[in-house]
Amino acid sequence: MTTFKDLQLIEPIQKALEAQGYETPTPIQEQAIPHVLLGKDLFGCAQTGTGKTAAFSIPILQQLASKEIERGKRKIRALILTPTRELASQIDENIKEYGSNLNLRSAVIFGGVNQNNQVKKLQNGVDILVATPGRLLDLISQKHISLAHLEIFVLDEADRMLDMGFIHDVKKLLTIIPKKRQTLFFSATMPDSILSLANSILTNPVKVEVTPASTTAETIQQSIYFIDKDKKNFLLLDNLRKDIDDNVLVFTRTKHGADKIVRFLEKNHVKAAAIHGNKSQNARQRALDNFKSKEIKVLVATDIAARGIDIDNLLYVINYDLPNIPETYVHRIGRSGRAGAKGIAISYCNFEEKAYLKDIQKITGIKIPVIENHPYPMEVFVVEKKEQKASPNRSQQSSSKPKEKTKQQVKSNSVEKSNRPKRNKI
Repeated sequence: MTTFKDLQLIEPIQKALEAQGYETPTPIQEQAIPHVLLGKDLFGCAQTGTGKTAAFSIPILQQLASKEIERGKRKIRALILTPTRELASQIDENIKEYGSNLNLRSAVIFGGVNQNNQVKKLQNGVDILVATPGRLLDLISQKHISLAHLEIFVLDEADRMLDMGFIHDVKKLLTIIPKKRQTLFFSATMPDSILSLANSILTNPVKVEVTPASTTAETIQQSIYFIDKDKKNFLLLDNLRKDIDDNVLVFTRTKHGADKIVRFLEKNHVKAAAIHGNKSQNARQRALDNFKSKEIKVLVATDIAARGIDIDNLLYVINYDLPNIPETYVHRIGRSGRAGAKGIAISYCNFEEKAYLKDIQKITGIKIPVIENHPYPMEVFVVEKKEQKASPNRSQQSSSKPKEKTKQQVKSNSVEKSNRPKRNKI
């Protein structure tokens, strides 16, 4: 069995890993670290929970530590680009842990918070920068960041980067950073768009794929309930009271849906919090900290906000809404059963979502067991049509003739109009 000592890591990193309780590298770490240490470009396909952050962070730290630091202000030599604030913060935290015995500095920047503190850290000089695309390009345009001395570029969660519409930001960044560099490219899935992007930025890359694309970990026990949409809240409450004895991460499709679930649970005396893009960074971090410390039992998250959530020993994940992208299902349930641990993934499926379930089962190659006996069996077997609000004109046209206004009504209306404040033109 390979250990971290077998990977030819320098002693300061070895000690830091030992302090964190790391002994045996995961498959992605075992395969990627030697290639990255040799300075090769790398295309890593690894799903959530496989340890890929350490797979690129550890060899980057070793490479930078082996070179003499120039006098004067430190220059950014490694850039890690990631789609969400949570993931950026988590990566920076890991880098600080792995490099705790090294004379290297790292910083993290992301939007949604005041930039002043981030700018101060940059002015002091950093070796490694972890960033989200928007804030990075903002600070570059303000001349707070120079990437002229960049040696290593990491594009993490590339598939999610594209899903979130950051492709133009990524392409713009590629015109800024030096062409001569080492590039590490990580993605949990490999659709054609990802392969095309990888081919455009990598040079003779080594490909590391630790699991087939879109497969779920064998240690995760999966099950599904067929249930009507309006009964999901009640089933969730039942599951929490009768079947789930630990913290649970609940996924929903929308921000509004996440907030609605939290209000329902708190009304029924279940401590819960939501984490999504409309929440401030402080609110999101507070919710995550409270969940990790088990002050709250339920964390309700949207898919984008959940990227970067790193919770040790999370056992339960619930798909309140089934995702319409099969790979997203893999990401979601991968929050439990991390690094070979046991996980339990429960999904709720209404009639409209059956098509999503079919796609999920097709791409994962697994027929998810159905829970037959539960208090809220599916009763609606048609796709619900959303009611269209009638326009004011349509409602007026419903009567045969518009009613004529009396002289009193006309007079009253004219007085109301004269009393209304005039609007300024925009």
